[in-house]
Amino acid sequence: MEYRRLGRSGLKVSVLSFGSWITFGPQLAGNLAEQCLAAAYDAGVNFFDNAEAYAGGESERIMGEAIAKLGWARHSYVVSTKLFWGLHEGVNTKNTLNRKYLLHAIDGSLDRLGLDFVDLVFCHRADPETPIEETVFAMNDIVSSGKALYWGTSEWTADEVRSAWDIAERHHLHKPVVEQPQYNLLHRERVEKEYARLYEDIGLGLTIWSPLASGVLTGKYLDGIPEGSRGALPGYEWLRDRLTDTTAHATVRSLKSVADELGCSLAQLAIAWCAVNPHVSTVITGASRVEQVHENLRALEVMPKLDAEILARIDAIVG
Repeated sequence: MEYRRLGRSGLKVSVLSFGSWITFGPQLAGNLAEQCLAAAYDAGVNFFDNAEAYAGGESERIMGEAIAKLGWARHSYVVSTKLFWGLHEGVNTKNTLNRKYLLHAIDGSLDRLGLDFVDLVFCHRADPETPIEETVFAMNDIVSSGKALYWGTSEWTADEVRSAWDIAERHHLHKPVVEQPQYNLLHRERVEKEYARLYEDIGLGLTIWSPLASGVLTGKYLDGIPEGSRGALPGYEWLRDRLTDTTAHATVRSLKSVADELGCSLAQLAIAWCAVNPHVSTVITGASRVEQVHENLRALEVMPKLDAEILARIDAIVG
């Protein structure tokens, strides 16, 4: 396993990490959750990503109980949560980053995870109705209180990230050190262009999500939506148009020739491609069974094969 610094912070995370979105709760709980976490941890994964909103809080509870049963030493892993969507109806409890919500929400996440602190806490989306200054001061207080060690953002624009960083710099507060954007072969603009100046200017780190484009890049949706897949889950109907997009499927079919030549699966190729970007601190992978964890981790073997010639061919395919 390779470990990379999270931006300019001193924190090191495994280049491949394990996340719980969609799987923990609807597809994964109990012993199976423990087995998947253990498989990742035993392979050197040290970063485990979660969020308050995943499965309505159950994802945090499942992960926390599994980690407790596995008995990992707290210093040996990095865990995150994300705050914004909220779990309770109310004007100050949904889709907000105001101070009241954030200081309540971090306590709820810690309770569900069974932890005294998280290593990373993200603002899960930007909140246009709350001044960024209020959010930055609240996140600084969460870190200063010891309930989180670092903070960052998820799916914020470059201007929003820079504004938050500048406010923290001006007031000598804890700065955001990381962004968590979507990044994959079909979704590149924000990471490769919009954020380009931020890597050098403020040392932004990235924990990227959806390296497989919600499963499109695995090729398993080329012939429709299989039973048991995330596209067939109740509540995820919004994914189906994306999963059955014919243009994306044409790209995936072309990528398969590259994967076959390298002796890897489409999923391994897609994950490895994300990981070779030097601005990516870690690629968050997901799995609903232990075999998927092992398959995803084999992307580490593909990374050295992605030389300039192969990357140029991939660029030509995806456009």
